[in-house]
Amino acid sequence: MNFDFNQNHFDVFQLPAVFALDAKALEAQYRALQATWHPDRFAGSDDAQKRLSLQVATRLNEGYQTLKSPVSRARYLLQLNGVDTQEETNTAMPMDFLMNQMIWREHIAEGKASQNVERLEELNHELREEIGALEDELSRLIDRESRYADAAMIVRKMRFMEKLDQEIGNAIESVLY
Repeated sequence: MNFDFNQNHFDVFQLPAVFALDAKALEAQYRALQATWHPDRFAGSDDAQKRLSLQVATRLNEGYQTLKSPVSRARYLLQLNGVDTQEETNTAMPMDFLMNQMIWREHIAEGKASQNVERLEELNHELREEIGALEDELSRLIDRESRYADAAMIVRKMRFMEKLDQEIGNAIESVLY
């Protein structure tokens, strides 16, 4: 059996290189490829085949995790198109976005301080809607308009939103437990 390690993750899973990825198709392809390449299937094979199956299974897991996550998928698509999201070095954000971040954090702190799980869950729902809007914007910028530099800014915004999501989850957990 052969596996082409030079393929990008989309090619490995035989999916189009788009942000608006069919999650069910990704899952189905992942399961099918894992069934083919899982190291347990090669337990009785020679060392070279065992090593190959382990390498392929590792690559499949890496590719699946990358494509499953919207932020990772966007980052990967931008990388394939020669764009660095500069998440570690470019922290410049529009002032209105930064102000909204402060407001979010205030609301989270208030919900946590008052131990209002209902309010925190409401914030979580609102955040999910905002993340969904950013994902729609990424789909437009990457898939339809090829505006990769603008998409990189949205990826950086989504990193902030992921942190807010984690803060809300931690606040809910601290109130409940």
